[in-house]
Amino acid sequence: MTDLPERKRIRLGEYDYSDAGAYFVTICTKNKQCILSDIVGGGALDAPRVELTSYGKILDDEIQKSMRIYQHIQIDKYVIMPNHVHMIINILYNPNGTSRAPSYANGVDGTSRAPSRTNETIPAFVSILKRFTNKKCGEKIWHRSYYDHVIRTEHDYAQIWQYVDENPTKWESDEYYEQ
Repeated sequence: MTDLPERKRIRLGEYDYSDAGAYFVTICTKNKQCILSDIVGGGALDAPRVELTSYGKILDDEIQKSMRIYQHIQIDKYVIMPNHVHMIINILYNPNGTSRAPSYANGVDGTSRAPSRTNETIPAFVSILKRFTNKKCGEKIWHRSYYDHVIRTEHDYAQIWQYVDENPTKWESDEYYEQ
């Protein structure tokens, strides 16, 4: 039998991802296709801004709808970029009834990928958002996984808020940038 390398653990070991708290989520399009928006402007008097495509408008409608449907989820901020969407998602309470103010996990790095347990709030939310967007677009537009990060401190939250806010102005230097 061959010795395979041990998989790197990408989730916080002791953190309940269905619990109340704030999360930074990024979902990318399949093959980084720039189909959600265009970044326009950028002249001396015109700051770069997002102009949604038809797919981007569908995504925006689905995000707005999800905020009305899911009482336990609040999307504090989001931006629809050409080939990805960034969201700050606040789980206000566990759907099983545990309620508390937004929390910040203490300790190690909160960076992770899509978890394997589908009954958790964030993966379920992302899955439903992707599924309904795909259905309305008439094709599968999303990359299989996504990125999430547990927001652990108010400082972390403020930095992520600023990153989301400034993302359109920094599009050409963005790690997801594609022409």
